[in-house]
This record gives sequence, C-alpha cells and structure tokens, in this order.
Amino acid sequence: MGVFDDLLDDVSGAFTKADGSYDISKILGAAGGAASLFGYDIGGSGGQQKVGYQGKIPTYTATRTQVPNTYDPNRRPGSGGQRYFTDIDYGGGDPTARAAGLESLNRANLAAQNRQGQQLAPIRAAEDAAAAQAAAAQAAQPAQQMAAGGIASLKRGKFLDGRTDGMADEKPAMIDGEQPAALSDGEFVIPADVVSHLGNGNSDAGAKVLEDMMARVRKERTGSTKQGKEINPKEFLPV
Repeated sequence: MGVFDDLLDDVSGAFTKADGSYDISKILGAAGGAASLFGYDIGGSGGQQKVGYQGKIPTYTATRTQVPNTYDPNRRPGSGGQRYFTDIDYGGGDPTARAAGLESLNRANLAAQNRQGQQLAPIRAAEDAAAAQAAAAQAAQPAQQMAAGGIASLKRGKFLDGRTDGMADEKPAMIDGEQPAALSDGEFVIPADVVSHLGNGNSDAGAKVLEDMMARVRKERTGSTKQGKEINPKEFLPV
C-alpha cells in the first residue's frame, strides 16, 4: 500500500506546478500521446492518421434466375440432377445465359429417368436431333418470294393461282421476311396499307371490316358464317 501511494504521488507530482496546482498542458500532452497509440487525434492537430477501413460498406445485388423448361411430364419425380434455379451471383453477368446453360445440363442429365425407369438423356437427344432435322428440311423448302410490305410482305395485292387444293396450305411464304406462313391456291393476299385504310389508319379496325365482309359472304352463300369443313374429294368421285 505504501509503494502504491508513493507511485501515485510521483505521477501526481509530474503534472503539478510549484504552487501545487495542476499543469493542464502537461496533462493534455500525456493524454494526447496515449491516444495516439490507438489512432486518435486529441486536440484536432490532424497529424495522426486514422487506422482501419474508412470507406463505406459496399452494396451488392444478389441475382438468382429460374431455369426454364424444368417441368417434364415424362420425367420420374425425384430422379436426381435437376436444377431449378441458378446459383446466387453477386458479380453481374448474364443470368439468362447461366439459366440456359443449366437447361442444357438438365436435358443431358444422365440421372434423369422417365416413369418407366429409362434414361431420359438419350431420348431427349433423339428428340432434339429430329427437331433440328425437321427445321433444316423446312428451311430447305423454296419460299414463295413476295414484295415488301403487307400481311404477307406485299405492296400490291396478289391472287395465288394454281391447281392445288384450296385448303391445302402448301405454298410456303414469309411474313416480313421472318415468320413462316403457308398459303393455298385460290387465296388473295391484301396488303397492309389497304387493311389500314379500311380502318381509317387502324389495321386492327380494318381487319375487323374484312372479317365482317367474309362472314356476310359466307352467310349469303352457305347459310353459315364459318368456313366450310375440309373434305377428301376422292371420296366423292365415282368408282
């Protein structure tokens, strides 16, 4: 106890003046020196730099995308390897591309089985090959070339003459150069500007005028506003 009292007297004496009062400048100086050890700047001198991270908390956006076409009525429920969502990503990128990649992995998943216990991967591969072959065959068919504009890319109306069945839809065509269409001999294609004129600038209204006209003609000729059903002419030819 005596040693502690002596030490306290020595420390207290270091901060007192000759008249026994405390020397404030010495006290502040000692406090500033101690505070600087912990990165604090007492007195606002600016000489001490702050330690540690001084920036803001970064903001990230979590992205998770649903994988398309995960429902397959032929897939046995519970067969493994199916991915329904992409991993959570914080770095941006294209979530659609990641989802499409997982969709491909789902189709090639060897663990997926149908309800009969067969592997779905080879079955799906055969379906994809058949679809690609059908698309290639469709693309190889010569399309009827038409001028630009109109419902079937026509600037002028066109009557499709020929000897094929009037309901066969055997004449391939392209709408606006992108959408495939199938026409029949005996049909007449009306250009878009005429359809718009019939609706006073509104193509939807013009199309409604044409639809009403067709209904009136059919009603007058057949007694019904609906198109006649397709028949097999060979069934009515004499034996």
